[in-house]
Amino acid sequence: MVPGVHDLPLFIVAGLLLNVTPGADLALIGARSAAHGFRSGAAAALGVGAGCFVHVAAAALGLSALIASSAAAFAVLRWVGAAYLVWLGIGLLRSTGAARTTAGANTADLTWWRAFVQGFLTNALNPKVALFFLAFLPQFIDPATPHKAASFVVLGAVFAFNGTLVNVGFAALIARLRGAMGAQPTLGRWLSRGVGALFVALGVRLAWFDVSR
Repeated sequence: MVPGVHDLPLFIVAGLLLNVTPGADLALIGARSAAHGFRSGAAAALGVGAGCFVHVAAAALGLSALIASSAAAFAVLRWVGAAYLVWLGIGLLRSTGAARTTAGANTADLTWWRAFVQGFLTNALNPKVALFFLAFLPQFIDPATPHKAASFVVLGAVFAFNGTLVNVGFAALIARLRGAMGAQPTLGRWLSRGVGALFVALGVRLAWFDVSR
């Protein structure tokens, strides 16, 4: 058992159930996998995992609690996250849904890097994720432990690692379905547009509603 952490198996099970819950992260991974294949979807999944570590570090250092308690700081994060979701959604709406095969390996590398950055920012700029870590992780940390920050990091790393495995598996599933359907450009195009519309709606909702309540 990890010092300062209790009920770790329950934490892992609960975390896995939360990871398979549909949301912006899974929507992005699905869209990237359908449009550009497994590598792009996996890159988005790795980006989401990296974004989780931003929230883990912020929670361990107390920054998340400070943002949650400051109306101005939380509003800034909320508006930045909303603006990014809308911007990303518009980009997906305009996407052709298919990678350009004439550009060679450089275009493929750019696609994977772009998917990684999109996954990272989608997660890191989401204030709901910051609040989630503040609300969920402390339930599995011993209040008497003198190493609460270390416990936050351990639990956050476990959650991010398991979540990345789930997300990469989801990317593989969507990519396999894409292959079974002959990698039709129409599938990727319409899925990208559907996710784009979803992201615009999520961005508007995030800007309009105070999710801290």
